[in-house]
Amino acid sequence: MASQNQYQLFETAAGVAAIGWTNSGIVSFRLPAPTANEAERAVLRRLPDAIRSEPPAETATVIDAAIRYFKGERIEFSDVPIDLGEQPAFFAKVYALVRQLGWGETTTYGAVARALDAGPEHARAVGQAMATNPVPLIIPCHRVMAAGGKIGGFSAPGGSTSKTRMLELEGVPVAPVQQGFDF
Repeated sequence: MASQNQYQLFETAAGVAAIGWTNSGIVSFRLPAPTANEAERAVLRRLPDAIRSEPPAETATVIDAAIRYFKGERIEFSDVPIDLGEQPAFFAKVYALVRQLGWGETTTYGAVARALDAGPEHARAVGQAMATNPVPLIIPCHRVMAAGGKIGGFSAPGGSTSKTRMLELEGVPVAPVQQGFDF
């Protein structure tokens, strides 16, 4: 029998985040949202049966690390135990590869596809894996960019603005997002 999904909300310098876990590891991470209500709705969309609980020591350590990350401290999450459940095989490979990206290290959707011996036509599938990443920050999907240094999409609260802020926090220079044509 699978262990009960649990979750907790916590304040960061960027807003209210949410984390979900089981006895096997972190199953959900919601990047900071403007309100606790929004963060809670997001985690419960992914884990509708979850109960709000005091986190065990291992999860409390991850929460503390996330708080420090959003204050600008250099934090790595590559050793955090995660439990992603059933994932498409290609997505699991993408997550494993992206998880190895360190602080301030970026790559592109196409480069991830090539690293997995999939052609550049699989860049879109890499993007889909990033968009459905259940544990952003722990699997640092914000470090995967579009070709040509473009920011690319980001499905977390705040969209590409949040992605830009996280990259800037890590010292990655990001070109301004072009809003339209400048004649």
